[in-house]
Amino acid sequence: MARAARSARYLLAGGLSATVAALVLAGLVGSAVLSLVGIGVPVLAWVLRMVRSLADGQRRSAGRLLGAAIPQGAPPDSGSVVVRLRAALRDPATPRELAWLVLHAAVGLPAALCVPALCVLAVGGLSTPLFWWVAAPEAPMTFFIPITSWSRALAVPALTGFASLVALRYGIPILGSALATAYRVLLAPSAHGQLSRRVEELSATRAGALDAHAAELRRIERDLHDGVQARLVAIAIQLGVAQGQRSAAPQLADQLIERARSGVEDALEEMRHVVRGVYPPILADRGLSGAVDALAVACPVPVETRIDPMGRLLPAVESAAYFVIAEALTNIAKHSGATTASLCLEHDGARLLVRVDDNGAGGADESRGTGLSGIRRRVAALDGCVGLDSPRGGPTRLRVELPCAS
Repeated sequence: MARAARSARYLLAGGLSATVAALVLAGLVGSAVLSLVGIGVPVLAWVLRMVRSLADGQRRSAGRLLGAAIPQGAPPDSGSVVVRLRAALRDPATPRELAWLVLHAAVGLPAALCVPALCVLAVGGLSTPLFWWVAAPEAPMTFFIPITSWSRALAVPALTGFASLVALRYGIPILGSALATAYRVLLAPSAHGQLSRRVEELSATRAGALDAHAAELRRIERDLHDGVQARLVAIAIQLGVAQGQRSAAPQLADQLIERARSGVEDALEEMRHVVRGVYPPILADRGLSGAVDALAVACPVPVETRIDPMGRLLPAVESAAYFVIAEALTNIAKHSGATTASLCLEHDGARLLVRVDDNGAGGADESRGTGLSGIRRRVAALDGCVGLDSPRGGPTRLRVELPCAS
């Protein structure tokens, strides 16, 4: 019965979207005709965006019914109307979505009407013998045929009601699955479309990785220039002055040499700090589990940790996970106002799942420069994915998935 109920809801919702699809189809035809003279171009771009929205909605509902997600279409491009229209017309998914729109506008509403029609037939057919029995014998009653005897009351209405119940129980799921499967064939990306989408994703990921790498190099150069180099220059000056004052003022020369020695220690510490920013030595010494434990202990906010037993992972995966967790815990300490946090590392051999939650004020926003965009770029460089749920008022939940296959 649960499957029948899901299919009935799917078909009824499809009837509503089919009505909208018919209106969108009419608008598409009208705007296409008007585009021949130029005035329909803005409307056509808007209508194609509506088609994409309707198709994405159908992908979600059909995927839920079939138990297998259907990839969503690409988000609409920004820019001028002409740019958006050109991008939509070049998208390989657009012809498939237009074919789905025509099919859905034609069959979606009739398929949806099957559900209330069968319900009416089931209720009416099974209740007609009862009504005929309690009504006056001379009262006229008709259910496809005039009801004048028990044989007529049971032959047509009761059998029709029973058959309608069977159709609701078994036929509606078949109809819903068949329709969803047909829609999936049209809306699922083709092999060429999947390849093109994958190439676009990898191109964007590669660009993001290059940007992140360039930003990291600039940070290292800035740290070396402003920190280590400045200290070394000061040491060189102090040693030069000490050498010049060695005969005339030995005590001053000794003081300058002591300052230079102290400056060397500071420069070495600064250098260690820069090196830790490239690849933390604690990862090489203690592995990811030990490094994450150290981050949790050092966090000002109490952090509850749960880490699956795991061996050594690829250095790139360990480094990315470490920096993601470090950035997330830094954000919690500086911006969230949280009193508690939790950290979970799960490893199943093929992927590493990082979950960081806090009970803070929420409202995390990548545009405010809280390091979230850096996390997303670092994860995307390894073909991973990031999920962030941070409503106003909290809590904030960060999910990062990193592939571990070599």
